[in-house]
Amino acid sequence: MDAAEAGYPANIRAATGEGTMAGNFDREDCLKMLNDKRRELLARGIDRLPQRSDFEEQEVVSIKARLGPWPRALETAGLKEPRGGDRLERNREKRRRARRRARRARREGAETKNDE
Repeated sequence: MDAAEAGYPANIRAATGEGTMAGNFDREDCLKMLNDKRRELLARGIDRLPQRSDFEEQEVVSIKARLGPWPRALETAGLKEPRGGDRLERNREKRRRARRRARRARREGAETKNDE
């Protein structure tokens, strides 16, 4: 029995994905749509990844609802290389560089005051 048959209100049905555009396709359908579109583009001699504009709005909504943001959806479908590097390590290195810059700026400010 689905949410509509059970008599749940529309907002509950929407939360379960029933009656919404995202409810029309499951994860496997979305992956298949992306891979099929890639094959179709290659068959037409177009060497690029599928774009949102290649799909109907309902399909885009479903793909993004099931697979996440467009770049992550392409990665999940195996069409795009996953983002490189370890995000946690990149963030740590970014903070280290920021601390070094701040220390350097403080030192340079202190040296300028001592010169006066």
